[in-house]
Amino acid sequence: MKTPLGFHQGSGRVNRNTKVSPGPRISLKIGYFLSDVPEEVRGNFYVVPGGHLEGNLQKYEDKNPDGCIPVCVNRGDAIFFDRRLWHTRSYNHSSIVHKVLFYGYGYRWIRTKNDTTIRPDFFLACDPMRRHLLGDGTNCNGYFTPKDEDLPLKVWLEEHTESVAA
Repeated sequence: MKTPLGFHQGSGRVNRNTKVSPGPRISLKIGYFLSDVPEEVRGNFYVVPGGHLEGNLQKYEDKNPDGCIPVCVNRGDAIFFDRRLWHTRSYNHSSIVHKVLFYGYGYRWIRTKNDTTIRPDFFLACDPMRRHLLGDGTNCNGYFTPKDEDLPLKVWLEEHTESVAA
């Protein structure tokens, strides 16, 4: 029997608690590949194309979902996908280790699920845009009712929109 891969959608709790299908589009994920993964025996990322439109996925005990495909990439490639897309990893049956970094991007009011501690002195060396990208803000309420100081990109766009349009 072939062992099926563990297909899932990102933001698990949201999927269980939201009673609409498809679920809300709340985040985007990006995988940055630091290694080549040119063939499907190398621990590929697998997706079910169009799966983000399905709230439920037909899962089988002895095979993977219909239509699933491996993603073959080169070092330096990035894949962007909606967190609702059904996806998984596969087993690496080669002797070559590959590395990939996955990042999730969502609305400002969605906090990270990882405990990330950044030294305060590091923030001092960053410009407002970098501090914002690293999760800094004026206070915790800045995630829900932000001030201009919490939104450096918004301020930058407002300052440059007229010059771009002119």
